[in-house]
This record gives sequence, structure tokens and C-alpha cells, in this order.
Amino acid sequence: MARLKVPVATSDHVLGANSAAVTLVEYGDYQCPHCAAAQLPVKQILLRYGGRIRLVFRHFPLTEVHPMAGLAAETAEFAGGYGRFWNMHDAIFANQPRLSTHLLVTLVSALELSPRAFHEELASGIHARKVHADFLGGVRSGVNGTPTFFINGVRHDGGYSAPELGASVDNAMLTIAT
Repeated sequence: MARLKVPVATSDHVLGANSAAVTLVEYGDYQCPHCAAAQLPVKQILLRYGGRIRLVFRHFPLTEVHPMAGLAAETAEFAGGYGRFWNMHDAIFANQPRLSTHLLVTLVSALELSPRAFHEELASGIHARKVHADFLGGVRSGVNGTPTFFINGVRHDGGYSAPELGASVDNAMLTIAT
């Protein structure tokens, strides 16, 4: 049973309350079709459990097979610097089939962020460092594909459908209750 080696920290993107009983950590790749397919079940899980669960998204771009994944992750990090990580996260996945540099700049503008600042921050490499740190943390935790989920620090080795993720979340909540 693989365990999460890098605990959730302030540098992570978290959706939900820090006091939630269950933490769902997703290692994902913005160009991975399986990660895009997992977005609806993840949203369903968040709605089902409400304040009892929180989501953490970490980058695991598989750039050898998904050449736009790294830039997309840096774009999400850029938006995160302005409090719009989750907006960009959703926009990138919603537009995944059209992923390109031009599209990412368009999404930056659509969120009323500065394309100039975006280009400057990309050139500085600041967001690449965060993406790389997420990736290395995933490797240390035994991530070898995307999406990979950890529920309360334990890797979920099942599928990513809402029933499969829900069963693991239920088990985690039972473990807490006992």
C-alpha cells in the first residue's frame, strides 16, 4: 500500500475546508484524457461529501507523451498566484482537446489576468519549479501514471468513477470513526 510522502502544505491548491475529515489528493496531467474524464466524478464526490472532504490538486505532467501538460500546469500556477487556480484548472480541462499556447493565453485573458505578466512569469521559471516539485513528490509517493489519487494519505488503487472513489472515501470515514 503506497502512501503519500509529501504532506499537504500551504503551497498546495486546496478546495474545501482544512478541517475536513477526508483529504483527496489528485496527481494529474492537464493533457491526460483520463484526468479530464476524472473531473466529473471528483466534482460529484465533492458535492456528495460537502464539508467532510477537501481536494488537493498536484501536478504530474507526463511531458514525454503530453507535450502541452507542463505549460498548462504552469498556466494554472500563474492563475493561482492571483487566486484563480481552480478557475484555470476547470478551464484547461474544459478545453483540453484544443490545448495550445494560444489557447492558454486566451484563457489567461478570459480570467482578466495580464498576458504580459503571464509571459514574464513563465520566463522567470517560478511556476516550473512548483510543477517540478509536485512531480518529484508524486514520484516519491509512488505515482506512475495519471490520475493518481490518495485518500487520507493512502493511494487509491481503484478506478476513478464516483462509485469507486466514493467507496474509498466511505472506508476512510469509517476508519476515522472507529
